[in-house]
Amino acid sequence: MVEKIDLEFLARQLDRLIAGLADLKDDMAVLKARLGRLEATSNMLAVEIRAMHNRHQRLSKRSDGLEDRDQPEAP
Repeated sequence: MVEKIDLEFLARQLDRLIAGLADLKDDMAVLKARLGRLEATSNMLAVEIRAMHNRHQRLSKRSDGLEDRDQPEAP
């Protein structure tokens, strides 16, 4: 059955197109929010790793100092 192409048909098609675009816009907003959350997480992970590295360096210096202090001096 062939549908008659008139203004009502075009209006229905346009309504479907507008609804599809609105769905696409909502999907893109969700993806954008997810990407922003992932980016923030990765940035904070870099900060956390730097802090852990600094802490490890500090503890390593302290233990090196203790080892140097406890070693007997050579005669």
